[in-house]
Amino acid sequence: MATVMQKIKDIEDEMARTQKNKATAHHLGLLKAKLAKLRRELLAPPSKGGGGAGEGFDVTKSGDSRVGLVGFPSVGKSTLLNKLTGTFSEVASYEFTTLTCIPGVITYRGAKIQLLDLPGIIEGAKDGKGRGRQVISTARTCNCILIVLDAIKPITHKRLIEKELEGFGIRLNKEPPNLTFRKKDKGGINFTSTVTNTHLDLDTVKAICSEYRIHNADITLRYDATADDLIDVIEGSRIYMPCIYVVNKIDQITLEELEILDKLPHYCPISSHLEWNLDGLLEKIWEYLNLTRIYTKPKGMNPDYEDPVILSSKRRTVEDFCTRIHKDMVKQFKYALVWGSSAKHKPQRVGKEHELEDEDVVQIIKKAFWWYEELMG
Repeated sequence: MATVMQKIKDIEDEMARTQKNKATAHHLGLLKAKLAKLRRELLAPPSKGGGGAGEGFDVTKSGDSRVGLVGFPSVGKSTLLNKLTGTFSEVASYEFTTLTCIPGVITYRGAKIQLLDLPGIIEGAKDGKGRGRQVISTARTCNCILIVLDAIKPITHKRLIEKELEGFGIRLNKEPPNLTFRKKDKGGINFTSTVTNTHLDLDTVKAICSEYRIHNADITLRYDATADDLIDVIEGSRIYMPCIYVVNKIDQITLEELEILDKLPHYCPISSHLEWNLDGLLEKIWEYLNLTRIYTKPKGMNPDYEDPVILSSKRRTVEDFCTRIHKDMVKQFKYALVWGSSAKHKPQRVGKEHELEDEDVVQIIKKAFWWYEELMG
């Protein structure tokens, strides 16, 4: 581990010394590719003798979505978990109170959202300092990250935490790069772009690919991509997730300071101790998770508005709805009746591929002899 760490430091030092211009783009691209490969080694699970993830970090995923609380020590994550979920996580005025991952559950708008209070990370967590590997690896399993910041501490903490998460392949509030990368057996590196490119040229692309021992590939850019974007696609292990910057302890700052903080994008001001704006935070979490509530309607009965089926915004077809209820329901499916904003008329008869909208009502009509078809193979 020490050897990998030293290599990372050497590369980071060299990148810091190197001026950024067109003449050095090729060299910087190569250094970034080397750095990404070394970071991947840090992400790799430890050997059997390494002790695993550590007590308290193997938290079973439950509920409809998972949200992680990430931040430096003593910013109020434990208090926030206690207030939102009623789960006890030790609170004290000194740093490093929470030493393991504490889970809790928020029930909001019919959805069960698992909230994880992760131990406070420190600068250098991405390089294995403290319990950084366990904290950030657990953060990668979340659907949304809450970066908890202390309003009375420097806002530079925000950038430091972003750097730690990015170092472990977590991309916050970003979409996956809009570029195509396809390996092939021969023909060399074919690099094309549909837009003017200011960051990448053929030599830089070839240097990055060479570092990954890729000598034949088709690469197409649809926007002004950077070397980091290309490396992310080649690595293929990046996690893209929404993030909310929760600025805590706003009761300890002035109105003028609050107005300055209000200019931050993806920001939510709170005081967890005084329970200020916790409802606003829950609304923002719901917005960023972008979940879809679907109500079931058994034949001849009223819809069940108490216990919706929760789908993600990316997987919300009728087939996804059936699978969420029971893995065998798709086999029994004949058609569905849908009421709501996704239906052209009320009700609309639809197939498995129909995309549902939030608060739609669905009634599944099963095949009359689906069990016979199953028996006959």
